[in-house]
Amino acid sequence: MSPFGGLLGLVKFLDLVKFAEIFNEFYKPPPREPKLGHYSMLLGHVMLLFIGFNRVWHFIYIQLDSMLCSIFNTLKLPNASTYWRYVNSLGINEGQSLLKVMSALRERVWHLCEIDFESIHIDIDTTVETIYGNQQGGRKRHNTYNRGKEAFRPVLCFIEETREYIAGKLRVGETMGGVEVAAQIRSFKKYLPDCVKHVIIRGDGEFISWESVKVAITESYDYIFGNKSCTPSFDASKWYKVRKGDSIEYNECYYQPTGWEQACRFVCVFRPTLTTYSGGV
Repeated sequence: MSPFGGLLGLVKFLDLVKFAEIFNEFYKPPPREPKLGHYSMLLGHVMLLFIGFNRVWHFIYIQLDSMLCSIFNTLKLPNASTYWRYVNSLGINEGQSLLKVMSALRERVWHLCEIDFESIHIDIDTTVETIYGNQQGGRKRHNTYNRGKEAFRPVLCFIEETREYIAGKLRVGETMGGVEVAAQIRSFKKYLPDCVKHVIIRGDGEFISWESVKVAITESYDYIFGNKSCTPSFDASKWYKVRKGDSIEYNECYYQPTGWEQACRFVCVFRPTLTTYSGGV
């Protein structure tokens, strides 16, 4: 890797955005105090990912790298086991504080790059992380690539316009419930840059419930959720096209599912080429 187009450029960027200042202000350190300091331990993991390694054990290959050692002002990087022990010492409090670090960093970078989105889309989805061994919280649920194996089901939320990770968490291997989805949506506001005035939340059928819709309304967010269980009654005479010549047709109605406190707008999309339709709210 070129020192001038790679790591040194990254270090210069971190100095430009004053990453160390943001880290020291918002990071809540664990009780374990590493010799190089908390900032250097986190920066070490960032460097590892930037170089192209994705396992902590790969530190053994760069332990004596002269460029890295000069960045950390040391003759030799700590052993890989030292980084492992530090990762193991992190808990939920450190995870929440890292989200605050990311939020402050996003605010500063957007300002420096003159990014001022007033309206953004936040995509929320879950994925499957297969686990091996007897780990607490693992469940045998939907696992496309490793059928029948236990897995976690982390939830990930991204800003569509910039592809930035905004929030999320590691979860047990179960489908998210309405209360849990609502809590996740409620957390978005504290991580948004000040320039954002309008938010549109998008998710599939796993996230549709009155709890999630209600918190979106309360937080003044617009929302688009997939529908996998409701059966709204659409008027067959009200199909329409957005543009003349489009093959895709739309229909809509206001419908109040059982247990919901108010009716919401449901939209149905018909794609003739696929001879199927999909609905959402």
